[in-house]
Amino acid sequence: MAETNTQHNPNRLLVTGGAGFIGANFIHYWLKTWPDSRVVILDALTYAGNRSNLIDVENLSSCRFVHGDILDESLVERLLREEAIDTIVHFAAESHVDRSIHGPDAFLQTNIIGTHSMLKAAKKVWLDGQSSSHRFHHVSTDEVYGSLKPEDPAFSETTPYAPNSPYAASKASSDFLVRAYHETYGLNVTTSNCSNNYGPYQFPEKLIPLIIANILDGKSLPIYGDGLQIRDWLYVDDHNRGIDLVIRNGRTNETYNIGGNNEWTNIDIVRLICELLDQQFESDADMSKRFPHAPQASGRQADSLITYVKDRAGHDRRYAIDATKITTELGYDPQESFETGIRKTLKWYLQHEPWWRSIMDGSYQNWLETNYDN
Repeated sequence: MAETNTQHNPNRLLVTGGAGFIGANFIHYWLKTWPDSRVVILDALTYAGNRSNLIDVENLSSCRFVHGDILDESLVERLLREEAIDTIVHFAAESHVDRSIHGPDAFLQTNIIGTHSMLKAAKKVWLDGQSSSHRFHHVSTDEVYGSLKPEDPAFSETTPYAPNSPYAASKASSDFLVRAYHETYGLNVTTSNCSNNYGPYQFPEKLIPLIIANILDGKSLPIYGDGLQIRDWLYVDDHNRGIDLVIRNGRTNETYNIGGNNEWTNIDIVRLICELLDQQFESDADMSKRFPHAPQASGRQADSLITYVKDRAGHDRRYAIDATKITTELGYDPQESFETGIRKTLKWYLQHEPWWRSIMDGSYQNWLETNYDN
């Protein structure tokens, strides 16, 4: 029989997609918070999985990196057994909506079939073999709920699913598979649905790092439609604190929404970043030397780069997370306001120019070969 108690004490973790944006931040957070844990990272190192994100932790004795695919069920089984894994934190996913519109097949393969492969391996090792205390935590998204009108209440855990993009539909499917493996087989699972994350290591195709990089390079700032799409923004380590709470204290087979209580329109976020970078150039004379193509270097303001472009297909108008459940049950409370979080994020990108520039100019592979022996 599977365990029925709520408390779970994770000690040996397998983290899928741990070289990606949220996964890498989770690894850093977890090893700092729980340094006695063992963490095994499984990542296929596709376009958004950057091993450089883990350079500060990969050589720790408590950490092991495995270059592999979640579709490789036998590999996952082997890792679960030889590392005596008691907790899976499943981040691995194709996650960019624009990419899903132009190439949905990869999203179905990774997000649905890949999640099913992980579940099958977990069932075989944890349930079909010798039963043991375990937890399969699945990281999902608020996009499974669809779109909100301005006057609608925020998404709760009981909001019906209504995905509007191939990405969202693939994540919704994976959520249902996770639930089914508990209901059918007794696998101990939890799921979290988060709002838009931002912070260090975010791949530069996403809104916030793209806007930062484009301003510094003097490139246009493309705004879909009227720019009034609304998102609830969540600093990535607030998300990680929420996941930690769910893994340890969340009720089995429950879903918890993790949000930042922080709704912004896209255009307001862009204008805020423009304003903060304008201030940075004013206070630091070296900025114009470092970034000579930035508009501030020639006396213009960053918002002069804003350009409105045709809206994308199936663009949801508003997302908003109601985090009441995780707050009342588990004591979750975001520690970063958007102003403090975005200042930390901007500082990180200014201090890590080689990281994002190597990705944007295609030299990441050269960087990797230079910094790693294997």
